Amino acid sequence: MATTFADQLRSLPDEALGALIQLRPDLVVPVPADISALAVRAQSRNSVARCLDGLDEFTLTVLDAARLTRSADTALTSVEVIIELAGGVPADDVRLAIERLRTRFLLHGPEDGLQVVGAVDEVTSPYPAGLGRPADFLDPQAAALCADRAKLRRTVLAAPPGARAVLDRLAAGPPIGALTRDAVAEPVRWLVDQHVLVPVSEAGRMPRPDGELVELPREIGMLLRRETGPLGVLRPAAPVPGGPARNPQAADSAGAGQTMEAVRAAEAVLESLATEPAPVLRAGGLGVRDLKRVAKAAGVDEAGAALLVEITYAAGLLGESENGQNQDNFLPTGAYDLWRATGIAHRWAALARAWLAMTRQPGLVGRRDERDRPINALAPDAERAGAPQARREALTALAELGPGAAPTTDDLLELLAWQAPRRARGREPAHRDAYAGAAMLGITGLGALTSYARLLLTDTGPDDGDPLGVHPEDAHTDAVRALDHLLPAPVDHILVQADLTVIVPGPPEPDLATELDVLADPESAGAASVFRVTPASVRRALDVGYQAADLHALFRRRSRTPVPQTLTYLIDDAARRHGGLRSGSAGSYLRSDDEALLAEVVADRRLSTLDLRRIAPTVLVSPRPTARLLGALRENGYAPVAEDAGGTTVLTRPKARRAPSRSPRVAEPSGPVLTGPRLAGVVEQLRRGDIATRAARRAPVTVRAAHGQAIPGLTAVQQHTQAMAVLQQAVRDKARVWVGYVDSHGATLSRLVRPVSLSAGYLRAEDERGESLHTFALHRITAAVTEE
Repeated sequence: MATTFADQLRSLPDEALGALIQLRPDLVVPVPADISALAVRAQSRNSVARCLDGLDEFTLTVLDAARLTRSADTALTSVEVIIELAGGVPADDVRLAIERLRTRFLLHGPEDGLQVVGAVDEVTSPYPAGLGRPADFLDPQAAALCADRAKLRRTVLAAPPGARAVLDRLAAGPPIGALTRDAVAEPVRWLVDQHVLVPVSEAGRMPRPDGELVELPREIGMLLRRETGPLGVLRPAAPVPGGPARNPQAADSAGAGQTMEAVRAAEAVLESLATEPAPVLRAGGLGVRDLKRVAKAAGVDEAGAALLVEITYAAGLLGESENGQNQDNFLPTGAYDLWRATGIAHRWAALARAWLAMTRQPGLVGRRDERDRPINALAPDAERAGAPQARREALTALAELGPGAAPTTDDLLELLAWQAPRRARGREPAHRDAYAGAAMLGITGLGALTSYARLLLTDTGPDDGDPLGVHPEDAHTDAVRALDHLLPAPVDHILVQADLTVIVPGPPEPDLATELDVLADPESAGAASVFRVTPASVRRALDVGYQAADLHALFRRRSRTPVPQTLTYLIDDAARRHGGLRSGSAGSYLRSDDEALLAEVVADRRLSTLDLRRIAPTVLVSPRPTARLLGALRENGYAPVAEDAGGTTVLTRPKARRAPSRSPRVAEPSGPVLTGPRLAGVVEQLRRGDIATRAARRAPVTVRAAHGQAIPGLTAVQQHTQAMAVLQQAVRDKARVWVGYVDSHGATLSRLVRPVSLSAGYLRAEDERGESLHTFALHRITAAVTEE
């Protein structure tokens, strides 16, 4: 019969041990050497805390019941005692919760002798189920009061209204309260005098600013809970959120419409930053003014703009670039142009994937940090490592309710608090942010999770069928395909009106969208977007290379309505005036009153690389910098001088050459979800390691000393030649020996074998059970001792 924690793990079948590893994968990261090491890790504080974080409210309450019902002498409890304490709840529900705890080895042992893992008390509240410590532990007078049940009831019933309110508050948990001087005078002083509350102190602590502490004994707390039960209100099943049930098709349609709006708004944000790049603040992030400008350009509020900025940055569509003046600006990246060339569903999938995976919490933008400073978009203060997990938790809880379920956010938060109360504590803002972001991105429609978003959530990355993570196609192809069926088909035509408005009856194709960005100015967006052709937009098209004939042909090809005459006149008039004035840039100029000298310079073939061009009889310009122009002229026998913008001669002195600066040399200081074959391999590795460890412990002291272990009283290690002599004698006598050796990985092992032959540099021997034949290289053998 197993007596220790490690022995109980060792006695488990492979299926049960694999189930434990699946439920607590942190136990095998990295894989422990043997089951004893696994047992130590399973009882550690960090592992137990991580396991408790995934348990629901009812299971944690049952664990508290196990802690409360432990015997003072043996520290053991039983299933029947736990069921009795959790009265009012079906026994089957309690047994299922106990089984969940035993499967995770938070409770272990037989049903009539369950033991709680010691680390549970270290990582949980010292007051199980919100009840205080026993009265006999706190105060003898309080213990005497609790021992007399009739007197205790009379004392509680005689409590003044203020004192009874204090009792009810402490009975609900936690049972500790601060004893301020003002509170001592009236109700609390009465309770302390009657020994209903016990003043307590914390050894070695600093004085509390709010006064001393008082504690409600456990027996009195259980008496005050006579209506709800000793453990309080128990909820074996998860709360069912209310809210209307949506038609799944209507939710998908609403969500698809929102995806189009999200993609449009993201594109507007990036176009606004492309037109007018925003500087990066010294502390990092995007300034408030720039965020307001981007929000106005995209037609969303500032919270929505912050969300889109964060998502596009996480998706690689927005980045930082230096403007040449040692100032970084936020600009769209090259990936933005590729993103725009894809369909709406693919663009949405890129944004949704980035939102699910980014370690940012956009809901913090606009709030103030602990130093009362505002948090800006893209600033380091909005970084939250747990944000991706919070989004997954929030959306998974909504997905588990079924298609069409549209509960309120408060109901969903209550459900999350029941599913994992330890993990949900402090994550309410992140969960609210997740639901708000899902609604804006079209992941939810009418408050319900859409069908294509469900497909997006089901992708969990590479599995055992593809251990290298090489997928033949996009992992989110199903979600993109499902969304494509819901979106209106892209259109390749427009409707030109007499007032020079252009109507696009649907989402435009990428080529048409590119043309409209140049030809017209947007006025409204939606299922059918509206643009307007203006003199400025026509001039913009001419600037990028269109000719008047090209514009006439484009409108005739794209428009399903006759092109109005006013548009034809507008294009012709703009083309006629286009290019009347010309401007350009020059790197340097060369002027002289001697026109013949300038003609000589222009005709000099040695200066052809300067690309000199005459713009006036006495002025030449070159795209090359002034320093290069002067140097080339001087090398070829000319004597130019430099002048500033006002025409004054600039005198310069040759700069002294210096070696490049170098910093002093500083010496560097020295020195996952497991399934299928992976899970079976881990279990097998643990079994093998356990066998090897037990064999090493059974080996004689001489063999263990040859492995470098410290052995009390041993003065020398057996030599290799002595080991060979022992093996030769064992071959002749057919005796069993302990062999110590070093394997190919450098690990030291011991094995009890029966030598068969010793030749050609190898030892061939049967193991102690005679089931297989082993071969040992003689140079790897460190010791050999005959079995006693």
